[in-house]
Amino acid sequence: MADEHLILKDRNSAAEAIRHLGEEDLRFLNRLIVERLKLIAQAQSTALMSQFNIGDRVGFRSPSGEWKNGIVQKLNKKTISILTDKGHRWNVSPGLLSPAGHPPERTSNG
Repeated sequence: MADEHLILKDRNSAAEAIRHLGEEDLRFLNRLIVERLKLIAQAQSTALMSQFNIGDRVGFRSPSGEWKNGIVQKLNKKTISILTDKGHRWNVSPGLLSPAGHPPERTSNG
């Protein structure tokens, strides 16, 4: 409980300090925040990407909702290149892939 209060206090202090910053300082702070967010996103993407290797069998749902199965051909900077069983090539975000080509379990709501 004490840690939660400390975080809230720090956020309130930060918000108050930001209200008093000028444009130049705000732009500097913005650059720092954007760089930090990019670093966090890159770390998350790298962690997801590390779950896959060239030759792995994977599956994903296409934008139309169709389930596609295929083989990992290449690990790109942000996506994974997949050759589907029907011979089509897709570049897919690693967060959208399921290992071994099995669709994720659907939960029923009722």
